[in-house]
Amino acid sequence: MIRRVPLRWWIISLVTLGTILNYLARSTLSVAAPTIKAEFGMSTEQYSWVVLAFQAAYTVMQTVAGAVLDALGTRLGFFIFAVGWALSNMAHGLAGSWQGLAFFRGLLGATEAAAIPAGTKAVSEWFPSRERPLATSAFQMGTSVGNMIAPPLVVFCILNWGWQSAFLVTGSLSLVWAVLWWFAYRAPDAHPRLKPAERELIEQDRQSADVGVRPATRKAVLRSRGFWAIAVPRFLAEPAWQTFNFFIPLYLVSVWGLDLASVALWAWLPFLAADFGSLAAGLLPPVLMRRGVGMVASRKVTMTLGALCMIGPACIGLAGSPGLAIALFCVGGFAHQMLNGALITLCSDLFEPRTVATASGMAGTFAWIGGMLFTLLIGQSADVYGYNPLFVALAALDLVGAVVLWTVLRGGGVTKRAQ
Repeated sequence: MIRRVPLRWWIISLVTLGTILNYLARSTLSVAAPTIKAEFGMSTEQYSWVVLAFQAAYTVMQTVAGAVLDALGTRLGFFIFAVGWALSNMAHGLAGSWQGLAFFRGLLGATEAAAIPAGTKAVSEWFPSRERPLATSAFQMGTSVGNMIAPPLVVFCILNWGWQSAFLVTGSLSLVWAVLWWFAYRAPDAHPRLKPAERELIEQDRQSADVGVRPATRKAVLRSRGFWAIAVPRFLAEPAWQTFNFFIPLYLVSVWGLDLASVALWAWLPFLAADFGSLAAGLLPPVLMRRGVGMVASRKVTMTLGALCMIGPACIGLAGSPGLAIALFCVGGFAHQMLNGALITLCSDLFEPRTVATASGMAGTFAWIGGMLFTLLIGQSADVYGYNPLFVALAALDLVGAVVLWTVLRGGGVTKRAQ
């Protein structure tokens, strides 16, 4: 007899598909960047301003999106934002200058900001604590898959129908998913297909003894040590992922002189490696917990191992070929998704479902401020000093983030006094 897949895993599959299409949409520009830069006569600094328009809007809207999701609920909130990012992405094809591109990029950033808070909220609603790392890893793998699909799909569109078609195609896919989400998603207490046994499993450990009483208001979230233990390391870690997202194709073209077809051949590999990093973030904590490590400590160990692996991309400047550079980018993709998965899972561990999207969104705002500042640094320095010092800095930031996590989040979790 074929064993039925529990409903909660179908739910997280739907969230994962949405994350894939979210990151496919945002990655369309990075793959099309060499073509668009040539058509618009853009410098690397001007391109960095286009990227910054996305990052600034995304940074501000992370906190707003989290609050909206907690207020409207996961189903309606995520649907509204998904329709928004689909239409914003399709509108990129209307741009006639880098300034116009920056405007539409800002709209995309404002609407895409809901993806990670929504995924985190869905995990907190649908999964018991022991399954949250794997569930979080599942939807986080969508970020890598979206980036992995982008190079071949976008290059195919550009070569056959022009760069504008790439945005139309990737935006249309997101629009289809939004409709699917609206008809398929419900919270556990409202889902007609949820069996009583699975409902009991989901509810069995809402209040984990490992973390004490979890913050129930935004003010309590900001006062908790747990929030800052997540927000500061994410601030330090996000520059790596955004550098991989927005600058790998440009790096391959400017440093190694690869053409568009070669970029499509190589640029997806770091995101395949990132999928394995997401998987490691989901599988390692349960193994540690079975060996007696506490729930929160298992997340901290996972994050630290990922930070140590970031030493790999710090060595990209020593690479003697584009193949070796890509291999080191692969190490970086694996490392970042491993450590980031642990940090995102901590949000669903330390905060209750009513505030988890708000907490995740606020931590995301801090993360994207870090990414935005680093993009400014790339725009000002890459053409002058090259990329190599920047890759070293990315590794150093993640190692500092690991130290902060262990220092701020001592013991099992959030102090009750701070709640």
